[in-house]
Amino acid sequence: MAFGGEFDNGDEVMSEINMTPLVDVMLVLLIIFIIAIPMMTNAIKLDLPRAAASPDDIKPKRVTLSIMVDGTTHWNDTPVDNGELALLLEKAAAQQPQPEIAIRGDRKSEYERVIQVIATAQRAGIQKLGFITELSGN
Repeated sequence: MAFGGEFDNGDEVMSEINMTPLVDVMLVLLIIFIIAIPMMTNAIKLDLPRAAASPDDIKPKRVTLSIMVDGTTHWNDTPVDNGELALLLEKAAAQQPQPEIAIRGDRKSEYERVIQVIATAQRAGIQKLGFITELSGN
């Protein structure tokens, strides 16, 4: 006794695709998108007040510390000694906003002197410290 009864020839190939699972999956995806899209765009519409003032863009000053070959230090092209440098850096650290300190060390200056200036700036409380370099052609 065969399953399928008297209509089972065995030679016939089923040429139709069962669409029911495909339709079920598509309906589930449609429901997911219907629920998810409003959650993604849940912005509250507000009529915000308008102000006539523009934001203050206070840019900090920039101080250049130049370290020469002989070890002398210049504060914006003015020669200073170690004591004056420490005082000027402490005054700069107390300003709001703090100025940006840019160090220009001569290529042939001693590495130790550059590190001493950096350490003095850090002890004074300077937050923004950078280096100025030149791009080489090579």
